[in-house]
Amino acid sequence: MSTGLPVFDTTVQETNLWLKDVEGLLPPCNRQEAYGALRAVLHVLRDRLPTEAVLGLSAQLPMLLRGVFLEGWRPADGPTAIRDPKVFAGEVVEHLAPTFPCLPKDTVAAVFAVLAQQLDPGEVAKLGQYLPPRLRGLFPRQPA
Repeated sequence: MSTGLPVFDTTVQETNLWLKDVEGLLPPCNRQEAYGALRAVLHVLRDRLPTEAVLGLSAQLPMLLRGVFLEGWRPADGPTAIRDPKVFAGEVVEHLAPTFPCLPKDTVAAVFAVLAQQLDPGEVAKLGQYLPPRLRGLFPRQPA
């Protein structure tokens, strides 16, 4: 189904590729659950980053995901102080449906893997600079 506007059709196609990747890494998730996982992890990540990093990351996302990423953002609140991967995963759980079928750590790992795959490696490296070392380790290692 086409919207008749190439910019919208393109962002829907790009977003579907991201969702397909998340879905593939999180069996038995369906597309709706993949969306929930992607949205939850993006929001917790966004809330951990300083404003300049949020804006830099948003510029790398497909237009539709950029809207999802920035939805409800309150930059005046400043970044959260999450430093521990378990706490990060716990925050993700708070954003997911109670019936979500995957473990929180697997959910975070899948979305971070998709981010690492879809984003420019330089953007992933920049994101890492804004995160404490234990959260930085959530991104898969990039080949040298």
